[in-house]
Amino acid sequence: MADFGEKTKARTIMDRADVPIVPGTTDPVESADDVRAFADEHGYPVAIKADGGGGGRGLKVVRSEAEIDDQFEDAKREGEAYFDNANVYVERFLENPRHIEVQILGDQHGNVRHLGERDCSTQRRQQKLIEETPSPVLDEDTRAEVWEAARRGAAEAGYVNAGTFEFLYEDGDFFFLEVNARIQVEHAITEVVTGIDIVKWQLRIAAGEPLSFPQSAVEPRGSAIEFRINAEDPGNDFAPMPGEVTTYRPPTGIGTRVDDAIDQGDRIAPFYDSMFAKFIVSGEDRDEAVQRGLRVLEETTIEGVPTTIPFHEQVLTDDRFLNAEHTTKFVDEELEVAGGE
Repeated sequence: MADFGEKTKARTIMDRADVPIVPGTTDPVESADDVRAFADEHGYPVAIKADGGGGGRGLKVVRSEAEIDDQFEDAKREGEAYFDNANVYVERFLENPRHIEVQILGDQHGNVRHLGERDCSTQRRQQKLIEETPSPVLDEDTRAEVWEAARRGAAEAGYVNAGTFEFLYEDGDFFFLEVNARIQVEHAITEVVTGIDIVKWQLRIAAGEPLSFPQSAVEPRGSAIEFRINAEDPGNDFAPMPGEVTTYRPPTGIGTRVDDAIDQGDRIAPFYDSMFAKFIVSGEDRDEAVQRGLRVLEETTIEGVPTTIPFHEQVLTDDRFLNAEHTTKFVDEELEVAGGE
């Protein structure tokens, strides 16, 4: 877990395990001149990334030589401020990737299992908003390759915990991005399609228990989608909007799971993340999950604060999403986002 907390160490481990990584440095770069040398060899754009970064913090995209000095210093400054680590590295920047991640469980006895993949391409400013499983763009051969790459990387590192191995996918190729050495928000959709309680297994692993099921027993079934319900105004650049939730009637029904943190009358504080609920829907296939998602979002009533619900409804009726043509740039650069409620 400590090794994966530093991106350059993680890249080194994955490279050793023969897992594809985005072309870049496996050691921190010492100066802006190092970034120039990399860009001269690989071309622009390039990404300067904080070694301990995540969620877009400490990530700077450089599109020309003139930007290198300022972006290099900004990335180091953010790395120090947010992660107490001023080291940065540089890699090729993929213009229109999809975000694919694989859920992993590794125990103290050398056993590693993958639980399938999730597609988290619907995001804004590197913050996920909608996640789904399985990915609608992977063919079966590529899906198996991504699963095995994550399992192989975890085994190489001697990884012990629940965790997520994240990849970027573009033009038929996938590249290792980073490891989140923890339970993630979107773990629920994996639980829905596999029937495996990831949180329970994280605790059992911590207690020293071995994983009791073989890899062959992991058989994801159907499709699941998760919507992050945030107290934000999507039409105002997703500005956080804390306040009292005067009415809260979450959805119910077949194929619906609600993980929330509030009751009616509670206040959303301005001091923390604005997410206060997750709605998870499942179906026999992606089309059924989408239809259940629209039903769930429509029947929910939340008053007192604007939410991301209108945004989710907008995405679920957009042909680019329905046809799985969207990438991580979809929300930021292509979608004219409607207002909140």
